[in-house]
Amino acid sequence: MTKILVIEDDASIRLGLEDTLRAKGYEVAAVTRGDVGLTRAAEMMPDLIVLDIMLPDMDGFEVCRKLKASKGALAEIPVIFLSARGAELDRVRGFDLGADDYVTKPFSLMELLARVSAVLRRSGHGQGSTPDELRFGDVVIHFKSQTTTKAGVDLDLTSRAYAILKVFAARPGEVITREDLMNEAWGYDKFPNTRTVDNHIVKIRKALEDEADSPTYLRTVHGSGYRFVP
Repeated sequence: MTKILVIEDDASIRLGLEDTLRAKGYEVAAVTRGDVGLTRAAEMMPDLIVLDIMLPDMDGFEVCRKLKASKGALAEIPVIFLSARGAELDRVRGFDLGADDYVTKPFSLMELLARVSAVLRRSGHGQGSTPDELRFGDVVIHFKSQTTTKAGVDLDLTSRAYAILKVFAARPGEVITREDLMNEAWGYDKFPNTRTVDNHIVKIRKALEDEADSPTYLRTVHGSGYRFVP
């Protein structure tokens, strides 16, 4: 089971996170102080840490700095910052310290779940991590080398196309909304609009599908988004 450590001193937020993450099948531990969080992280070796910045003993930046300065696997644990401070300098500082995402309060629990899922997939933890290779029909995609063939013929896909295909590869059979694709293939600070997403899907279909207007693999789910059916 994927393990998540929550370090948050606000009781209402902490309890909400615990309940929501457990309902999604994660194993959750929660603490209220930075020093306790560092000790707990070393004990349980979580797959992800959700870390508030404003803590009573040391701020989240210092907790993250100490984590990343650790030796071995502890330094590799992904971190999502939570903060009421949305200033650009705070966000930049968080990412410079090695954080994987930065969520500004107030936030919706559904948004946070999407970000948790995305970070876990990118780090290869839990369910839905991206495979190195994807095969369907006569298409073979290698994500590490960003090479693709169809019926043995090399295709020239963009880096954005590979980012989109990684999202589908990690979640075969699931309905993926346009918002999911914007979050995971573009990143939270570089939102395109939904029309841009649709245009990229059209191009991918033209490259990979036998009949782009009647796709077999990248199907539209009207009113929701898309589904990859390998």
